[in-house]
Parts: sequence; structure tokens; C-alpha cells
Amino acid sequence: MISFESDYITGAHPAILEALSRTNLEPASGYGTDRWCESAAAKILAACGLSDKEGAVEFISGGTQTNAVVIASLLKDYEGVLAAETGHVSQHEAGAIEYTGHEVLTLPGHAGKVDAAEAAAYIEKFYGDESHEHMVFPGMIYISHPTEYGTLYTLAELTALHEVCAKYRIPLYLDGARLGYGLMSRSADVTLADIARLTDVFYIGGTKVGALIGEAVVFTKNNRPAHFMHSMKKRGALLAKGRVLGIQFDTLFSDGLYEEIGRHGIEKAEKLKDILAEAGFSFFIDSPTNQQFPILPDKTLNYLRASGVAVSFWEKYDETHTVVRLAACWSTTDEDLDALKKILAEAPA
Repeated sequence: MISFESDYITGAHPAILEALSRTNLEPASGYGTDRWCESAAAKILAACGLSDKEGAVEFISGGTQTNAVVIASLLKDYEGVLAAETGHVSQHEAGAIEYTGHEVLTLPGHAGKVDAAEAAAYIEKFYGDESHEHMVFPGMIYISHPTEYGTLYTLAELTALHEVCAKYRIPLYLDGARLGYGLMSRSADVTLADIARLTDVFYIGGTKVGALIGEAVVFTKNNRPAHFMHSMKKRGALLAKGRVLGIQFDTLFSDGLYEEIGRHGIEKAEKLKDILAEAGFSFFIDSPTNQQFPILPDKTLNYLRASGVAVSFWEKYDETHTVVRLAACWSTTDEDLDALKKILAEAPA
């Protein structure tokens, strides 16, 4: 089988497996209090341009757990979170945010992105309603970078969202599940330091960018909620063997590995895009990151699957065409791409 189904189809980067194996028998304190978590946090803060007086890093087991814990711990009980209607927390997290008691308040998605002016208009309309005490308060703006459609916020767009949040005194939270690919995109004009400066909290994804599991949450304004470990544990997101996360992120943020992985994913995604375009397919959206969304005739999609090529269904385009997602990642090879090109050449038109 050749799989482009997602960016977490394989285990972990060899450097991470080596580090886990090398340190396997060394005893360590639990729950993220070990020396590797401490070292990883220091490296991440340095990469973000934050001092330990400004920033704080916490390691959480997975993306859904991270979103649920961060959103629930930062919102008051009468607040909800603003997100694009196509956002991950709006569609693909099985109601995890609502399960914490907080509503997801949806805004139009523009190629997956939240528009700052529309977010401001939503908040203005809310406070202009004399009955707003009976309504869910907009208490945070959630975005992802890259978005669910592989698109990126520009520095100007991120700055505009930051200004809206500052005006209304609510946090801006950036989901960075695929942040490594966003930072290394040829279209990117946003750096890790920009994100640290313009958001109140964000996370650096590991699961989709070379780690076995785990995400690194970065609080940027000396604003880590009190007793955050308690919030993590109560929501099932705290690993007893926190070392597993610390060792992985300490490795990812050594010798430029995180950037190397992101760059590799982008390089293979650009080749993937070329192969799909040369085969005559159009794209549902122009993605500059590691996820690509071609529109395939259903008979071509069926042929791919019958030939052992795994892709993800995204949405129906019309009665005879389907939008699918193909993702490149750290483990995508030229051999994978060549095999796909050969199968597409043999597929029915």
C-alpha cells in the first residue's frame, strides 16, 4: 500500500526513536517534571524568542486533548470560543470542546481562515444586544496555522486578529498541529517568533510532524493558568511518563530537526502537487503546505484505492467527482511519489 492518507501514518522520525531507546533505562520523575521536559521547554522558548519570565511550555498527549484543556482552562464558565465554521474544533473533534461546557461560536471560513473584521463585527453585535447576558460570551478566538485546508495566515492577517483580541481583551489561540509545515512553506511570511509575539497561547504539533505522540503548548504572556497540571489530569491529557514527550521535543528542537522535517514535507508536497497537476486534475483549494486537495473523478478515486493508494475523503464535489486530501510528511519518499505517478498514468480518464 502507498499511503497519502494523513501526516501521521508512520511511527516516528529515526532520531526520536534513537533518543527514546538511548534513554530508556534512565529513571526520571513523572508528569513532565523530568530533565528532558525541562530541556525541551528551554529550547522551545529560545526558538520562540521568549524568556522564561514571559513564556511557559507544557507537554500534552495529543491535539484534541490540547485544544480541550487549553480552551477550557482559559475560558470562564459563561464564555465560548470563536472559530471558523471549517475549523478543527468546529467539525472534527467529536464535540470535545462542547463536552467541557464551552460552546464553539462559528464564523465564516475563508479558505479555512477567520477574518479579523468579521470577528470584530461578531463581538460588537454581541455586546450591542441588550439580552447578551443570556447568551454565550465570545471569550477567545481560535485559529489553526496551517488551517484545515492547508492555507496559511499572513503576517498582516495574524496581526489584525491580534489587534481584535487585544481590543476586546480576549486571548488569541493558535492550533499548530501542522505548524512545522506552515513555517517551512515557500509562501510563509510568519515566523515562530511572530506567532509567540502575536498570540496568547499556541501549540507546536509533534504528532503530525515526526513525533510518536505529543504537542507542546506555549503560553506567551506570563499567562499560564494556575494549576494547569490539574486541568490536564482532570481531562485525561497528562502522561505519567511525561519523559516520552520531553525526549521527543528535546530531539525535535535540537540541530534544526523540526525545520528539517517541515522542509521535507513541503518539498514532497510540492512534487505531489506537480504530479496531480500533470495528470490533469484541478484543485479544490490552492494549498501551500503539506496537504493537497485535488478534485478526482470518482472512477479515478476508485481505481486508486483498488490499486492500494490510500487517500482521505474530504467532501463530494458533484455527482461524479470527489475532493480528496493527500498529505506528505517526514516519511514521504520519492519512491512513493513515483509509484503514485505511475498508477495515475494507468488510471481511467
